[in-house]
Parts: sequence; structure tokens; C-alpha cells
Amino acid sequence: MSSLALITGGQTGIGLGIARVLVAQGWQVALASSSSGDSPTVQDALTELGNAASYYQHDLRDTDAVPNLLERITTQQGEIDSLISNAGVPARVRGDMLDMLPENWDFTLDINLRGAFFLAQSVARRMINAPGDAYRSIIFVTSISADMVSIERAEYCISKAGAGMMAQLFAVRLASEGIGVFELRPGIIETGMTAGVKDKYTSRIEAGLVPAARWGQPADIGSVVSPLVSGQMQFANGAVIPVDGGLSIHRL
Repeated sequence: MSSLALITGGQTGIGLGIARVLVAQGWQVALASSSSGDSPTVQDALTELGNAASYYQHDLRDTDAVPNLLERITTQQGEIDSLISNAGVPARVRGDMLDMLPENWDFTLDINLRGAFFLAQSVARRMINAPGDAYRSIIFVTSISADMVSIERAEYCISKAGAGMMAQLFAVRLASEGIGVFELRPGIIETGMTAGVKDKYTSRIEAGLVPAARWGQPADIGSVVSPLVSGQMQFANGAVIPVDGGLSIHRL
């Protein structure tokens, strides 16, 4: 029986890049996001991924709906072997952090931190209560912004820094259960989320901002996820892995 990965935000961007890699390796994938299942983005993803993929509409802010989401997934596809906690939102408004509104803070933190935590909590409980032979894992896709400051999007940076600690907490709690927990910190990745700042970052990348001298691609993240979910790196439990072409390396 194929292993199953639940990928939040798996219908586009980094999440879809991860889904492509896993499906190519024989995994089943459950994609979840707040988008309508009839949306072109979702339909395109399902068409590309084929019978290996199913889609479930779910708003991470609605923590009360998590049990129903997991019940639907397991009824249709079986128990979850890996949670790829990838879905997230940017700052609603880029600008001076001294002008940030509480409602914009709440929007970002509710999805990137609160929603991610309580989904991972529920998945972890199910993994513990329904052990199997397959290696199980939780992968938190955060950002280099967990450690690198952007004062025009403070709430986003804070949400990702909190998610980094969340990953460490889950890693320690679940290690004795044989469940691997890892944190990936993507850098400047070419997705719909970065489309609005592409010209700005392309010129900076060309000027040396990223040692690899190129934009990151969703496939770059997928290639790192693959050995993590397969158990090849299980004794590296809790590892924080930058996937950023060297961007976050301190340099003179």
C-alpha cells in the first residue's frame, strides 16, 4: 500500500512542487487548502497529479474543523504517514511595522502559527494512536524569515520564527514515538507568492544576494523533502534545513 502525505497548500507553489516529487516516487497525496475544489488552480493540480491525489477544502483558521478533515482523508485514503505543513500567507500589507494593524497581525499568525500547530497536534495524536510499519514524519515548511529580518513584514517573520520553535517542540515530543520532525526554511522561491516582487529580487540575485545565483524552484524543496519522509534521515530528527541557495549563510 502506498504511503500517504497530507500537504497543506499542496495545490500550488512549494506545496505542489513537493507533491510532484512524492507522487513520482509512488506516494499518495492529500492536498488541503482554503481554495474551492472547483478553482482552476486546484483542478490543474489534480489533473497533473492524477489518481494519486485527492483534494480537501479546509481553512487552517478553523481549528474545530480539523477532526472532520482528518476523518475524511483517512476514510478515503487511509492513515497519514507524513504531514507537510506548508500552507501560509504573507503579510497582508507590507510597510512600516510601527503602522501594523492588530487585525493584520491576527490574520497572519492565525494561519501560519495557530492553524499549523493545531493541525500538527491532531495529526500527531492520530499517528501515535494508529501506529503502522511505515516511517512517519511531520515536515514544517517555514522560511528564512524565521531568522532573517524584514521590517516591512514583521508579522510574517514572527510567525515563521514561532513555527521554527513549534518544529523543535514537536521533534522532542515525538522522537520517542519514532516520528521524525523537520523544519525546512526556503529562501527566495519562484512562486505566485513572490510574483509581485520578482523584478526586485531578480536584480538583487544577479547582484550576488544568493550565492547560487538563481531563483529557487518548488522542485528544490521537493527534492529535500523526499529523503526526510522516507526515513533516510530519521536520526537527524529536529534538523533545521535551509533550502535557499546559500542566502542565509553569514558573509562578510
